[in-house]
Amino acid sequence: MPVPAGSVPSGPHGPSTFDKLKMGAMMGGSVGLIIGFIFDLGFTNIIRFGPGPNGMLRTLGQYMLGSAATFGFFMGIGTTIRTDSSPIATEAFARINKRPMILSRQYQFPRDRKN
Repeated sequence: MPVPAGSVPSGPHGPSTFDKLKMGAMMGGSVGLIIGFIFDLGFTNIIRFGPGPNGMLRTLGQYMLGSAATFGFFMGIGTTIRTDSSPIATEAFARINKRPMILSRQYQFPRDRKN
């Protein structure tokens, strides 16, 4: 089904602040899972000291989820803070990134007549 023409705003639009928060949280969560598995008290700690009373998979899962939640939280906040900008800066950025005006080769700039 085609989208109605009036419902889609025209012009360049980027992701919203909430979208950037989600993206930062997902990136931080995935990094946290990997770090929790390898380094952060995860697999290496289980090999050194044993799995404990909860068993290997539950202990490793707790380490991985704790690390993912921490990394995701801070990465989401950091991404949101970094993308927050003033309207003046946003307008200046949009003005700079406009398409260039292309003049034909035959166009002659008007000369100053000071004679």
